[in-house]
Amino acid sequence: MKKKEYCETKNQIKFVGIHLIVELWEGSGLTSIPKIEKIMQDCVKSCGATLLKIDLHKFSPSGGITGVAILQESHISIHTWPEYRYAAFDIFLCGNLDPFQAVAVLKKGFKTNHIQISEFKRGVLPNA
Repeated sequence: MKKKEYCETKNQIKFVGIHLIVELWEGSGLTSIPKIEKIMQDCVKSCGATLLKIDLHKFSPSGGITGVAILQESHISIHTWPEYRYAAFDIFLCGNLDPFQAVAVLKKGFKTNHIQISEFKRGVLPNA
């Protein structure tokens, strides 16, 4: 396993991490706290991150869930709209960890291929 670094350099650009905005449609299990907690744990593991805590909350009457996995290397957050079969995720990992590893876990866990991803480099360091 590659040593964790808390800053990354690619193509001569130094930055603190990659932040993915992931939109998921036509998902299943969007009202299940145990299922979402397991998927978040699997996402963390797939990226090689260190889980500190998961905190999830279920809303009434929609059954939507919001929450966060707090990581040593940043966070993964979720908010679901089960009435639309939609979920929004933020996956922000510091350094050389690859947040894209979590995407396959989300597709499999929520049984969908309907996903859109936006990628942002966070903390781009000038003159690095």
